[in-house]
Amino acid sequence: MIKNSKEIEKMRLAGTLASKVLVMIEEHVKPGVTTQQLNDICHEYIVNELDCVPAPLNYRGFPKSICTSINHQVCHGIPNERILKKKDIVNIDVTVIKDGYHGDTSRMFFVGKPSIQAKRLVDLTYEALKIGINTVKPGATVGDIGNNIQEFAEKNHFSVVREYCGHGIGKDFHEEPQILHYGNKGEGIELKEGMTFTIEPMINFGKREVKLLPDNWTVVTKDHSLSAQWEHTILVTKEGYEVLTIRPGEYI
Repeated sequence: MIKNSKEIEKMRLAGTLASKVLVMIEEHVKPGVTTQQLNDICHEYIVNELDCVPAPLNYRGFPKSICTSINHQVCHGIPNERILKKKDIVNIDVTVIKDGYHGDTSRMFFVGKPSIQAKRLVDLTYEALKIGINTVKPGATVGDIGNNIQEFAEKNHFSVVREYCGHGIGKDFHEEPQILHYGNKGEGIELKEGMTFTIEPMINFGKREVKLLPDNWTVVTKDHSLSAQWEHTILVTKEGYEVLTIRPGEYI
């Protein structure tokens, strides 16, 4: 769970490379493109340009190299021949493996000009991520992170998905601890310097209930309301945190 300095350097590299995929793919997210095309572009870039392994591919049977979740899809959407349309919102979730270590990050994209509703949800979900990240420091607890995210989302009349959460990450895609995006202050494990984990709140415009589609991967909102998610991989430092997957020009 606690990473040493050599492991942290490898995590930094994996995180930087994962962030590059999201920067690269942005110009390709536009009306008329399919999520399968986005998957293929990311796959080629990850394998041939970055010399990395796309972690989702064949992970527990997942058939693609990235996840693409559109509109009311919450997470784990499988790229396919669906064509993106104006006003769609889409989360692209990327995890790469470099030298045995994982970098995991996702962000929301607007396809053309979004509706006022969609923009508000996406922007607020990003703020919720930042609030969660800014909670991280040695001595804080997992419950502190979740509570701060939940309070912010619910104060703005949105809901937090509870069935899926952030997770420890390193040599393994998913390690301890689990990072819930709801909860009570002071509860859960205490954060310690050298921990690495993801924070990845999933926020719904409507109710928090979700369901799993028959493909056994794609998660959608039960009420078909829009859902948004942002994700970063975080390192707990002596004084606070470091965002290992931060993109150029991004300020947390």
